[in-house]
Amino acid sequence: MASRPPSAAQLKYLRLGRFQPGGKLPLFDPNGQQISRTVIKSCLKKGWVETWFDNPIKPDWLVCKLTKEGIRMIDKYGDRH
Repeated sequence: MASRPPSAAQLKYLRLGRFQPGGKLPLFDPNGQQISRTVIKSCLKKGWVETWFDNPIKPDWLVCKLTKEGIRMIDKYGDRH
């Protein structure tokens, strides 16, 4: 899947899941701020993440994990931004 490099916000989000079990991505950044839904949806659209499961308590939250392509983006562009 050829695509543009991740933006700074996308790359920051992707890196948060790099060393988590199963590549699980957090809903909140290290400062406790919710990850932008726009960033998450753009990463879903690019195939860098996929939904992991639906959250019945918070159905509007997108619980995602990295895909192989997402890991490839981190490995390729992780030192940028």
